[in-house]
Order: sequence, then C-alpha cells, then structure tokens
Amino acid sequence: MAFLGTAVRKVASCRPALSPLCRSATTSRRYSSSSEPTTEKSVPYENVLKVCGGSGPTKPLPKSAEAVVIGGGSLGCQTVYHLAKMGMTNVVLLERDRLTAGTTWHTAGLLWQLRPSDVEVELLAHTRQVISHDLEQETGLETGWIQNGGLFIASNKQRLDEYKRLMSLGKVYGIESHVLSPAETKDLYPLMNVDDLYGTLYVPKDGTMDPAGTCTTLSRAATARGATVIENCPVTGIQVSTDDMGVKRVKAVETLHGTIQTPVVVNCAGVWAAKLGEMAGVKVPLVAMHHAYVVTERIEGIQNMPNVRDHDASVYLRLQGDALSVGGYEQNPVFWDKVSDKFAFSLFDLDWDVFMQHIEGAINRVPALEQTGIKSTVCGPESFTADHKPLMGEAPEVRGFFLGCGFNSAGMMLGGGCGRELAHWIIHGRPEKDMYGYDIRRFHHSLTDNNKWIRERSHESYAKNYSVVFPFDEPLASRNMRTDPFHKVLLDILFCKPLVTRTTGEDIFNVLTEQGCVFQERHGWERPGWFNQDGAAPVLDYDWYGAYDISKNQNYKYNELLGKEYTFDYPPHHHVIKNECLTCRHGVSVFNMSYFGKFYLTGPDAKKAADWLFSADVNKIPGSTVYTCMLNKRGGSEADLTVSRLEAGAANLPLAPEGNGDAYYLAIGGGVAEHNWNHIKTVLQDEGLNCQLTDYSEDMGMISIQGPKSREVLQEILDTDLSNEAFPFSTHKVCNAVGHKVRAMRLSFVGELGWELHIPKDSCLPVYQAVMAAGAKHSIINAGYRAIDSLSIEKGYRHWHADLRPDDTPLEAGLAFTCKMKSTIPFLGRASLEKQKAEGLRRRIVCFTIDEKVPMFGLEAIFRNGVPVGHLRRSDYGFFIDKQIGYGYIRNPDGGVVNADFIKSGKFTLERMGVVYEAKPHLKSPFDPSNNRVKGIYPDNYHNVYKANAQ
Repeated sequence: MAFLGTAVRKVASCRPALSPLCRSATTSRRYSSSSEPTTEKSVPYENVLKVCGGSGPTKPLPKSAEAVVIGGGSLGCQTVYHLAKMGMTNVVLLERDRLTAGTTWHTAGLLWQLRPSDVEVELLAHTRQVISHDLEQETGLETGWIQNGGLFIASNKQRLDEYKRLMSLGKVYGIESHVLSPAETKDLYPLMNVDDLYGTLYVPKDGTMDPAGTCTTLSRAATARGATVIENCPVTGIQVSTDDMGVKRVKAVETLHGTIQTPVVVNCAGVWAAKLGEMAGVKVPLVAMHHAYVVTERIEGIQNMPNVRDHDASVYLRLQGDALSVGGYEQNPVFWDKVSDKFAFSLFDLDWDVFMQHIEGAINRVPALEQTGIKSTVCGPESFTADHKPLMGEAPEVRGFFLGCGFNSAGMMLGGGCGRELAHWIIHGRPEKDMYGYDIRRFHHSLTDNNKWIRERSHESYAKNYSVVFPFDEPLASRNMRTDPFHKVLLDILFCKPLVTRTTGEDIFNVLTEQGCVFQERHGWERPGWFNQDGAAPVLDYDWYGAYDISKNQNYKYNELLGKEYTFDYPPHHHVIKNECLTCRHGVSVFNMSYFGKFYLTGPDAKKAADWLFSADVNKIPGSTVYTCMLNKRGGSEADLTVSRLEAGAANLPLAPEGNGDAYYLAIGGGVAEHNWNHIKTVLQDEGLNCQLTDYSEDMGMISIQGPKSREVLQEILDTDLSNEAFPFSTHKVCNAVGHKVRAMRLSFVGELGWELHIPKDSCLPVYQAVMAAGAKHSIINAGYRAIDSLSIEKGYRHWHADLRPDDTPLEAGLAFTCKMKSTIPFLGRASLEKQKAEGLRRRIVCFTIDEKVPMFGLEAIFRNGVPVGHLRRSDYGFFIDKQIGYGYIRNPDGGVVNADFIKSGKFTLERMGVVYEAKPHLKSPFDPSNNRVKGIYPDNYHNVYKANAQ
C-alpha cells in the first residue's frame, strides 16, 4: 500500500522537464482509452454510468428538433433539463458515449456557495436548489447531495480579509458563514493542524454532489417533460446555411445514424468543444489539461468533517465518506494537446512530479494523512479558458450555435445556474442575469483563435486559481497583443526618452520627468492605468511563473508594482492617483482612451436602425453627439456609448465614411467593444435592416484633454473657436490640429470642461506632442484609467458592467434622461421600460459616502435600518470631495417601491469585512450636481485659489 508521506519522499527523483508547448499526453503521458477502461482506479462514487456493449444509439433519432444539445455531462444535462422546464419539449440531447463519459464522471463535485462575484453567488444558489431540492421533488430520486459544510483556510491577514469580504456579501443573499479563530477551527475539525492558521471561514451549508446521480436524475426529469436523451450517438457534422442577408445559421446536426434538422445547437462538449466548433466554423478558445486528485484509505475521525479549501497551499480536501479526496491547482499543469475522440470513462496516469505539491500541503493541514494509504488516483482531462470563466452564449460566427463549455473544472457547481441562463438565452434571446463575464462575445475576435494567447492566459488563470482576488490585479501572460498609436510614446516616457514637438523642436520631456506608464490590459488592449513616478516598469514576455524550466523574469518592476497592490487597503501609490485626479480637477490632464471601439453605422436603413438601437434620440442635427444606452427586450442595458450624427458628404476615412444618407459615429469602451459590435449586428439581422457597420477602432487614436485649463491648451493647436457659443457641450466637428485633421468632440467622462480628439493613427504622435507642448505652461500631465475610475464615480457617471449591466434598466440606473420616452419613437426595450415606469421601481441605484477613510471596492453589503437591501457594485475614493464613494442597487425588503422617500427615511450602513460603517445616501452626485463644470462654468477666482493652495 502507498502512503502519502512515503510518496512525498519518493518523488525526489527527477524527470526531464518539458516546455509547455510540448508537455502533452501524447509525448509524455499515457492515458487509458475507452478500449481500456480504468475501473480499477475506483473513482469515488457509488455508481458510474458506463454500460458495456451496444454500438448504436439508445433511441431513434427524430427528424427535427427545436434544439439539439451536444454533450451529456453536467452542462448538457442541466441545459436540456431547463429547456424542457421552460417549455421547449422538442429538444434532443446527444451523447457520443454514455452520460458523464467525458469529464463529468470523475469530477470532485464540490459546491462552495461564496465567490467574489454577486452573479456567481446567484448561479451557485440555483445549482444548490436544483440538486438539493428540486430534482428530488420532481422525480423522487436522490441526486447524491451531501451537506457537510465548507471550510476556507487563511494563513495570513490578506487571505482572511478576502474571506471576510465574502462573508459580508453572503449576508445580502442569506448565506450563513462564520469567521473562526484557530482554536474554534480546531474544535470543528480536530484532525486539522492550526498552528500556522490566521483564521478560517466556515460555511455550514456547502456540500458535495454525485456526478452520476445528478446527471441521471436531470435526464429523467427532462425526459418526463418531453425531452429526448440519446446516448451512443457521436456527432459527425454541423450543417450551416447562409440566408438572404448573408448571415450564417445552424441548419442541422449530422450523426452516423441520421441527421436532425434544427435551428439551434448547444455545444456542451467540454474538452471536445473546440472540435465540435470547427464543424460549424466557430472558434472555441479553450485548452485541455490534466487535472487530478487522489483518494485516501480510511481515516479515523474524519467522518462528517467539512470540505476544506486551503488556497495558500493550493489544495482542497473533499470528504469522501470515511476518507478524503485531495487535489488542487499547480503552476505546471500538463496540457493535453491531441484530444482523442475515443477517450471515454478514461484517465491518465498521474504525474507525481506535478501533483506532489498538493500532497505536501494536505499533510501539513491534516498530519494524519502522512500515514494514510492511497486508495486510488484520478487524473482526467478538464477544459480551461483564458480568464478561468466559462464560454457561453450565441457564437458570433453562426446564429443558432450556442456555447456551454469551458467550465474550468467547475461545471458541476455552476451547472444548474448556467444551465438555466443558457436555456433562457436560447428561448428568449438573452439570459436573465448579467452573463457578460461568461459570454463568448467578451473576447475580441482577434484573440479567440490566437493559440499563444489562449495557451498562456489559460495557464496563468489555472496557476492563479487559488490566489487572493485583489481589486487591481493584472495578467502577466500574453501582454501587448493590441497597442494603440500612443503606446510607443508612453513607453518612451517610461524609458525616459525625450519627446520633441514638430512645431517648436523644444524638448518637452521635462514636464514628464520620472513618469512612467503602468499599463492595464483589457481584452488584448493595453491602456494606461497610472503613471509611476519611480522609473520604467515595462511589461515583459510571459515567464510561465518559472514552470517547465523556463527562467522567471528577474527584477521585474511591473510585477513588483502589481505586488504592492496586493492589498485590501489603499495602495502605496494612492497619492500618485490623487495627483492625477486633482490635476484634472484644477488644471489639465491628458487621458489616452485610444482603446475605445470606433464604429460607423451607415446605409439605407441607418436612421431606422439608430432609432431602434439607441434609447436616446440620436437623430439631432449633424454635428451633435448624444450619450445613450442600447437595451435588450427586457429593458436591460447592453451598452452605454456616445453616438455622433455625421454630415453627409465624401469619404475622409478614417474620420468620416462616404455617405449621402444618414451616418453615425459610435464610440464605445474598448473592453466591451466586441460585445457591442455583436449586439448591434444581431439586432440589425433580427430586424432585417439594410445597414453597414464598419470598425475603425485600430485606425484611429483618441486622447481626451480634460480640466479647467483644457480650452486654453487646445485653442493653441486647433483651428476652430472653442468658446461655449461656437462649440457647445455634446457637439463635434472635424478641424485641423497643427496641420492634421482630427474630429474634436466636446465631451467628458470625468465631469470637467474638456474635449476628445479622435485622430487618424498616422497623425497621433504629432498631435499628442503639440498638446503636451501647449500644455507645458499649464503643468499638463498624463493620467490613466485609475484616475478616470475615481473622477467618474465622484461625478456619478456610470461604468458599464460595474454599476450598469444587462440586468439593470436605465430607469433603475438613474439614466432615464437617456431614454426618448417623451417621444413616440419606438426603440428596443421601450415596452419594458414603460411597464416598469408605470409599476414603480423595485430597485434603484444609490450613491453612498462614508466619513471614515477606509477603502471599499464593491461587494460591500448595504443595510437599511439593519436589514440587508443590496451591495455596492462599485466604489472608489473621491479626492476632490475627500470621501470614499460607493454605488449600489437597493431593494425594498417588503417588495415595495424604492422611491426618494424610502431612501431619505432610512438609516444606511455599509459592511466591509464584517465591520459596519454609517453611510450617507445621495439622490444626486455630491460633486457638481448642477453640471456647471462640464459647461465650462467655474467660479471667477477658481484658478487663483487653486494656484495659491498649490503653493
């Protein structure tokens, strides 16, 4: 018999290390195929669904179906169950072998209720409801749910702070949890070593699921409602047709045993999802890796203990009757490059060199394991993605092709919630919840078939899965994938290279001495985060965290700066961001916003499309720019953006498209531009509108010059009058900037007087240099998105996917002014808004400030008169008003209307990491509620006062 302690000592022998690009099962690992089942491995569940014999499908194939779900694992079974439950009874599930045969059968089946995401908490809650209650009520069958609780281990203060954040969020959702001292932890789990513990978080109603029992029950419940589940039926092809508008759509599913006509295919094929996607011309950005655990022999005294997650040791301990399953996430996972179609109910041989770190961590936490035998090893394939989030929703390449894959070994616990959302997506066109974080359309199309990006990011996400989730972390893998025309300039600043203006030849670097851009990454784009005052901090090539014998980057300043932000306190450079913010408020700052999406909407039906797509009336006179939302059918906000109506005329690309008819210029946050692009294309297709949407995002740069001194700076370089009368707020015009054509827009995302310059890429550098030269006498500085985050929340501007999401309506978000409700013009989502307005708001966003200077980041619980009513979506420090600010949506716990009286009459508090702070609610922004500053209206002595204070 092998003992865990013996295994630790024996793995002192070394094997040659392989690079991550060739460390695959075919070159370095063996696996057992379906012809050599590994039943001797004793996967620890009462039953496995494998049945020997039978080569044909278990049921006849129908000629047609409303939807065909492919893959009989957790997601496939949950999706077909929820589709049937929502009324789509003519739905078919196809499984190439037997249910769970791919990856689900060997999963650990853990369910933890608390995650650092409100949406994931809700998804997990639904899974738990389905597994622990609904299925048994519907079928009379047990799923194998065991509620033995969960215990999160903290070995340091930061980890315990993270758990306290989860505890506070859990109170909003009624999830019981308790922070325990080491002594209390020992009382709960007597076999645990607590000598090195800082504390723990105990969640009594966490538990475990049985994959086979769950999927069996799901399939029976689905078939009872009319669905058809067919096993032993591999899919061989997906038929795709092209309609009259040139749109590709799913037509049929081909198998060896017949073809099913269907408009909808749901790819729940797990590790095999990429191959299935290829059949339809759909890119599925995931990789397959070995993922393992071992099952111990009997441990005296372990019965009824909670499951354990020791994140700092990168190990979990799952109760398995009177034994434990031990697994985790390592920094050198094994990639499975040549995925086999014959792999069913099969496992790889465990690589002890890779796995041993988990054994060491497990023995440290439960010392009794050192003398405990190993009953079996379980090493199977799992699919992983670039951001450790699933791939869901309708593929942008083919209408009717939906994804439900890439679950990063969390398909069991997320399956119920995601299955329901996916079913709603298929039937109603959109999910009920905010699923943007899982939507395949979150990734730019240039990345989804970039193997380097997929592989590096998936590795980093896997290796950091158990890391503390800090608010300002950034990836190190596959950086500099998409850079704007100013990137080199900012790097020149970073490396202390002087910039010389064309107009004067004057060295302007003295203004920027000791400033270096610390970049953030958003879906491939590099954008300025903040400007470091301590020299260069470039982003280097990925070093795989030193895995696979790759040398780690030494003296990596960028990584060191990130490390200093690994805190739930204010970061060490808080004062740097303060300076960027206050310089904008009192003087002038330049923000590089080039990563913005820049689209043109043209064509015969462009006006009709604009009326339908945009909640605001964008059909003002040419030269106008309008801030607006785009909504879904339920009135949820799919986007916020600016839309500029253009003059008709000859093309002047990239500044103006050719068009004799209506034309619009759309500027959209770069991180969500792909999502916006696909939303617009989908609506145009659904409505049959004859329009062209063209993307010029990478053909133009964009800088925003903001602050009281912005007009004085820009008047020196632009050949147009910038007075309020000649260039009012929310207007735009093409003009010359030191000999270069630019589109100037008088807009602000920070609440100050300012203009955006949209510049052809070849003109970006001379225009930028001219701006910096003109601004030198006004002490102009570069500022980044960390400053924008602070300045915008201080002004009360929304950030999409933070305080404005697809499950928030503009009325709830305080954006009713973006909706043309007083007109008779129909627009997408209008009927839902009219209904909501008539019934009254049951939830709405509220601004809160607190007097104590404690950092908050979102997810803090909101209490009204001691009762939880919501949580903060977004929080940051407002340096001008010198207070911490937070925005969150609140509900009336009685289910009634949330109006101004409800807000004014309540006593509000915010809970941060278990500590409660009194909070003041605001119905309007506490900063410049009259919007004077964006209009250029400042006190007469404002500049003199600031100058005196600065001295």
